Amino acid sequence: MTALRAWLTDPNPASRRQARLGQLWLAWLRLRRNPLAMAGLVIVAALVAVAVLAPVLAPHDPLAQDLTRRLLPPGAPGHLLGTDEFGRDILSRILHGARITLYIVALVAVTAPVLGLLVGTVAGYFGGLVDQALMRVTDIFLAFPRLILALALVAVLGPGIFNAVLAIALTAWPPYARVARAETLTVRSADYIAAVRLQGAGSARIIWGHVVPMCLPSVIIRVTLDMAGVILIAAGLGFLGLGVQPPLPEWGLMIASGRKYLFEQWWVATMPGLAIFVVSLGFNLLGDGLRDVLDPRSAGR
Repeated sequence: MTALRAWLTDPNPASRRQARLGQLWLAWLRLRRNPLAMAGLVIVAALVAVAVLAPVLAPHDPLAQDLTRRLLPPGAPGHLLGTDEFGRDILSRILHGARITLYIVALVAVTAPVLGLLVGTVAGYFGGLVDQALMRVTDIFLAFPRLILALALVAVLGPGIFNAVLAIALTAWPPYARVARAETLTVRSADYIAAVRLQGAGSARIIWGHVVPMCLPSVIIRVTLDMAGVILIAAGLGFLGLGVQPPLPEWGLMIASGRKYLFEQWWVATMPGLAIFVVSLGFNLLGDGLRDVLDPRSAGR
């Protein structure tokens, strides 16, 4: 282990692979020194574990109804977090709802940042009319509140989990485009870009091989910080009946079904609300920690 640590921290790496692994190791050490970031990492890791192991961890079928056991309080025999208006176990539904939440987060994370990164790097690299056209389109999307625009898109596309993901992705890409454009403007005139251009590299190769890697740290930070907003928008669409449809155990949908019992059977809506709060907090804490690790301006702190 000592030899591996010495190899990773060698100031004179012998290969590109050793240099990259050494950078990852140093980044992990900086992240580990931040207790709040580690707390966020634990929460996000727990979300992934719960989503994967939900069929094993859930004590009951999340869709099974038993009207003889409806609205049982937390701590009732066999129901740690109580039951809802149809007698379904709330804990089981929250555990299976983590799968839906992670599914939405993952799909948005692999679509919106990619589109924003493409638009931002192309606009920043070419400039001129290309930059103006792409940024005006970006401004149009930024002019509308994300939830309102997502509601409008879902109203056109129709309710459902796929349409909800598509609507969220289409409203989430503009900030990534802005971040990528700003990063591209700072590197497009760098000496190494000019050297690559003199070697005969085309614009596509320069953007993909040299500009995009420089934009990735900022985009990754933005993705992590935005995941809390994605979860809230998905829950809002589910709450309004425009996202995931019953009887699937989506957290926003669970809150909507339990709001009529909020004053007497508070646990029906409160438990999924707490799940949304904890997961959103975890992504925010992890995003703040990654910003401190990946931001070159804070690398020496």
